[in-house]
Amino acid sequence: MSRRERVLLLLPTSTYRTRDFLDAAESLGVEVVVGSEEASTLESFQPDRLLTLDFLDPESATALAREFHARHPLDAVVPVDEETAVVAAAISESLGLPHNSSEATVRARLKHRMREALAAGGVPHPSFSVARTSDDPRLLARGLTYPLVLKPVFLSGSRGVVRVDDQEGFVRWFKWLSGFLSNSELRPRGGEDRGVVLIEEYIDGREVALEGLLSKGRLHPLALFDKPDPLVGPFFEETIYVTPSRLPEATQKEIARVSAEAARAIGLRHGPIHAELRLRKLNEEETPVVIEIAGRSIGGLCSRTLRFGLGISLEELILRHALGRGVEDLDREAGASGVMMIPIPKGGKLEAVRGIDEARAVPGIEEITITAHLGKTLVPLPEGSSYLGFIFARAGDPESVEKALRAAHARLELDIV
Repeated sequence: MSRRERVLLLLPTSTYRTRDFLDAAESLGVEVVVGSEEASTLESFQPDRLLTLDFLDPESATALAREFHARHPLDAVVPVDEETAVVAAAISESLGLPHNSSEATVRARLKHRMREALAAGGVPHPSFSVARTSDDPRLLARGLTYPLVLKPVFLSGSRGVVRVDDQEGFVRWFKWLSGFLSNSELRPRGGEDRGVVLIEEYIDGREVALEGLLSKGRLHPLALFDKPDPLVGPFFEETIYVTPSRLPEATQKEIARVSAEAARAIGLRHGPIHAELRLRKLNEEETPVVIEIAGRSIGGLCSRTLRFGLGISLEELILRHALGRGVEDLDREAGASGVMMIPIPKGGKLEAVRGIDEARAVPGIEEITITAHLGKTLVPLPEGSSYLGFIFARAGDPESVEKALRAAHARLELDIV
């Protein structure tokens, strides 16, 4: 009797996506080994299902995975974010499994390396320079063109990202960012790049997100999301994603083409990608500019907006692809869908969320999930790293989805003290 296929899922304890990936694996009949950075109390009872790995040390993680593979052969390694993508590449390379190169995953994780690769590949991107938190911001501020954006190079989800409009703002926010990056949580994650700051041209224009799968370097677009809320700063908290896009077909094709060029320039060739692009308007035409491209799928619980074929989830699609099963004929389902990442309006302790039943009653609303538990201290951007929750909607067209999401959000009342 042949054994079941076995997948190593690299799931940080902070991820929202554990349940969705486990459900997808069960649907496929795949055996799952959960790799996490924190030891589970159950690991000694389930040594063939749980594995503790240091995601910040690919070499030690690879050695442990090789030992595990000798006892319990693995057929694929699947990461869920930029940090685990680097570890997944190292493990997969060691085990001879399909993978992106370690160098490509590092370029996708570190924004200044990504920018350098995009520049070398001739891919449209914001102009940029690099500084260190030890530099004198007053000197840096004098030779810059405003507005611009300051970014840590190793964080995601717009964490630590700030727009500045003048020299005074640059000095103030550069000092803030230097202090923020020195906190104990971020020091080990940033490593030697913790003190690197990306100084980037601000691109004025609509923003979109492309979800896709790479197979031997060829991009298969899965969904293009519009972001109807203007992301103009000073912070860049994302709220609404709606698909299919309402952009002209020619613009959508150009977004896919530029995203494929960006993946190629960085060196990504295998697995999911999530690309963020801005549409720069020149002479009444909008041209895509790559803001980010990550070697992982969409974050949070946002993947629940997507279904393929006869109701297949994005997580199931990713697992199928990782195991070499066919996915080419699995197009996104008909109709429109969207998600609102419920914004955190201010910092403080979450005492209550009211109006959930009223919000769920809005036509088109499919699900509302509050992920922040009562009593949790909420931290908004630019410092925060989590959402209050998610609102999901489906309808016949994108306009109705957006309207439903806004109406449901308007019915929610938050007590934050």
